[in-house]
Amino acid sequence: MPEQIGRDAAAQIAQAALDLPGADAVEVLLYHEWGGLTRFANSSIHQSTSKEDTSVRIRAVREGRTGVAESNDLSEAGVREAARNAFDMAAVAVPDPLFPGLAPAATPESKDGYDEPTADVSPQGRAEAVAALVGEVGQGFRAAGAVETEAAEVALANTEGQFCYSTFTRASASTVVSGGRGGTGTAETAAPAFGSVDPAGVGRRAYAKARDSQDPADVAPGVYEVILEPLAVSTLVDFLAYIALNGRAIAEQRSALSGREGERVATEMVSLVDDPLSGESIGLPFDFEGTPKRALGMLEGGVFVTGVHDRRSAKQAGAVSTGHALPAPNPNGPFPLNMRLEPGTSTMDDMIGAVGHGLLVTRFHYSNVVQPMETILTGMTRDGTWLIENGRIAGPVKNLRFTQSILQALSGVEMVGRDLESVGEFTAGGTRVPALKISRFNFSGASDH
Repeated sequence: MPEQIGRDAAAQIAQAALDLPGADAVEVLLYHEWGGLTRFANSSIHQSTSKEDTSVRIRAVREGRTGVAESNDLSEAGVREAARNAFDMAAVAVPDPLFPGLAPAATPESKDGYDEPTADVSPQGRAEAVAALVGEVGQGFRAAGAVETEAAEVALANTEGQFCYSTFTRASASTVVSGGRGGTGTAETAAPAFGSVDPAGVGRRAYAKARDSQDPADVAPGVYEVILEPLAVSTLVDFLAYIALNGRAIAEQRSALSGREGERVATEMVSLVDDPLSGESIGLPFDFEGTPKRALGMLEGGVFVTGVHDRRSAKQAGAVSTGHALPAPNPNGPFPLNMRLEPGTSTMDDMIGAVGHGLLVTRFHYSNVVQPMETILTGMTRDGTWLIENGRIAGPVKNLRFTQSILQALSGVEMVGRDLESVGEFTAGGTRVPALKISRFNFSGASDH
């Protein structure tokens, strides 16, 4: 395992930039990450890599202008040079009248998100996980995917007196299984600890989907009842965060949720929280500006409570930062990295049994925004879609294109699964969601496979 920099050494590295002459303010983000990735295809490992990277990102402020520079040189001379580069860039930057200043000194809550065995997993350990996954794949089928482990330490220091430091780990396993007569299936999982990842379970679920999706039948586009499995649900949740829960978009009236605080926007069964301090979450107890994080309810019982803010969007909105800043420079605004859609009480069998005529969808892919103010997405189903008739799986069907408003879909949620899975369209397993049964979901086109 690579040697950690540590809290004290990180503070010392940052000080070389904080002493920058002439600057009105300076912020230093130090990021050290390491880990390994083992890829496999045709049920055989074809690539095993390891990585270690360190970087220091410095934001310098002068006369209302900011500049950002980054370096991999953590020596005192290297950090000072990066700081001077940021200072020079600030001189030619466009002034930002909404620049809120740097985060004040504040102590984040402690979080035990670091698992030593995960940080130290060997290539052999990942290979054994791949073997367990592939071992669940039946004859005539093949698996492709990856097992990854990573660890990081992050420090944030600024001239306002803020200093925070934390570590975290993450492990994941994912696969797509294909074979037979055209069927495919997928599964994935992520967790803070490698020991919590079940690669055999991932292989077993993906193989079952591939096996059961052979010889898919044609199905007409239209509006269907649907059951969305967690991978599909994560697409809706992550895109909702991107286009509607972003505090900057809300403040600039570019969000479907602008001005709708306190309004019901989904069924009462839908509650969405960002909870970075949960033991199941992956990541840090502070954001990339150094603002402490906390649990934040965004939708509660279907009612829109609040979006997420970094310091700039909070100034726009007349609010306070909720601890959701991304690294500077960041033109997109804040984003929640540890979302959880609260579970319900339904099993998958319960949901299937409640469908008269509908579809079971494993996941979506190639999803894109069509109309952000209406939260309309389009994309395709993939790796297992089935027709449900009278509460029973009738058989696999070919893929369909969907064109659907996320908020309209969440307004049609009738049942919520009891089990959460750590998946994510954007968040690398940081989003935890259950399956959903939705009364109406629009499929606008059909595929020939």
